[in-house]
Amino acid sequence: MRRLALLLLCLLGLSAGAWAHEVRPAYLELRQTGPESYDVLWKVPALGDEKRLGVSVAFPPGTVNLSEPLGAFFERAFIERWAVTRAGGLTGGTVLIDGLRGTAIDVLVRLERLDGSTQLTRLTPSAPSFVVEGTPSKLQVLRSYLPLGVEHILSGTDHLLFVLALMIITRGSPVELRAAPSGIRPGPRMWPLRVHGSPAGSWRLVKTVTAFTAAHSITLSLAALGIVRVPPAPVEAVIALSIVFVAAEIVHSRQGRPGLTERAPWVVAFIFGLLHGFGFAGALSQIGLPQLDIPLALFSFNVGVEVGQLIFIACVLAVIAAGRQVTRNAAPPPPAWAWRVAPYAIGGVSSFWLIQRLATF
Repeated sequence: MRRLALLLLCLLGLSAGAWAHEVRPAYLELRQTGPESYDVLWKVPALGDEKRLGVSVAFPPGTVNLSEPLGAFFERAFIERWAVTRAGGLTGGTVLIDGLRGTAIDVLVRLERLDGSTQLTRLTPSAPSFVVEGTPSKLQVLRSYLPLGVEHILSGTDHLLFVLALMIITRGSPVELRAAPSGIRPGPRMWPLRVHGSPAGSWRLVKTVTAFTAAHSITLSLAALGIVRVPPAPVEAVIALSIVFVAAEIVHSRQGRPGLTERAPWVVAFIFGLLHGFGFAGALSQIGLPQLDIPLALFSFNVGVEVGQLIFIACVLAVIAAGRQVTRNAAPPPPAWAWRVAPYAIGGVSSFWLIQRLATF
């Protein structure tokens, strides 16, 4: 349980950073309106009510403004809009984010061409510029959207906590448990389930993760294609509620009152996975899909989400394995209440998210 507690502390640190948004990415959108003209949207983090981060867009030589930049502060960001033109267009030219090297932020760039295709790029302080490409190949679409999917799931602390809660309830207690004698109601130290790390627990985990994957793949595709539309605020609130629910189910199971999540975790994973898919779609809608390669981009993003999810699961299992090795001969054994640390921490954080998200309605 100590290893799970350590993992929870790391996740709590990540989530605290997510609440604070101390380092928020900038966003540059270039929308081609003609063979040589572009509309520009430039969004940078605000440093207070009337201050902004000192970074700016530097276009290739020969680029001139068709309109003067108009900017305003809005929701902790400074947003500017203007139009530019360049003989022959921007293709082949280098766009630089001036001042980015002296910051700790990234810049997400989205360029939409006349034919509906897009170019997505992430700039960093060590790589503050990019070359405007022509119509992207299918390989470029794959290379753009797959990393975005990985990044989204690994930066989504709420999704990771849900997966962690499912792992806990499907793989059993992190300490060796034994079955309760016949006729005796099991307590927290006498949980009549499979021992942690057994083949049965591993198979339950595989089925549960597969159900979660299938479910959020369905709703991600439906929402991204515009077939189903769900308001984002309620979705985010219910995602937090799903984590609270599974955390409570862990506690009930270990108190001898197993619920639906314990008996059929794949069913719960599938039901709530449908909601998590809408959350993934919300992030994808901010990026956009290339009109000429929507299926490939959607597939790539979905695969990236799954790769990120598997990376997280592998890291959790590695931490557990390392912790078991370290504590195998440790004395004294963990106290009887140690199993409560993980579900109560997960439930506490997700309850805060639930209240925070309900307040935005």
